[in-house]
Amino acid sequence: MTDKQTELELEAAAFRRLVAHLQERTDVQNIDMMNLAGFCRNCLSRWYREAADEAGIAIDQDAAKTRVYGMPYDEWKAKYQTEATPEQLEKLKSSHTH
Repeated sequence: MTDKQTELELEAAAFRRLVAHLQERTDVQNIDMMNLAGFCRNCLSRWYREAADEAGIAIDQDAAKTRVYGMPYDEWKAKYQTEATPEQLEKLKSSHTH
């Protein structure tokens, strides 16, 4: 078993790798992530901001999204987000309650 500091460092490394992976995979749409995994980049950025809040660190949602997306959210949307299909929207509606 690892000590708390090592565990923290490993978790942080895994988070950084996940964020880098999502930044590279611009072809993966948030709605598909929501439909398959129940979370997306926006959720991850919200969790990041909430963790900052819990630590007493003020980070607004736009800054948190920039951290996760690797660029301002509006820029990412303009470059990479596609229009959701009716099928994607229906699946999201039936599978995600919040």
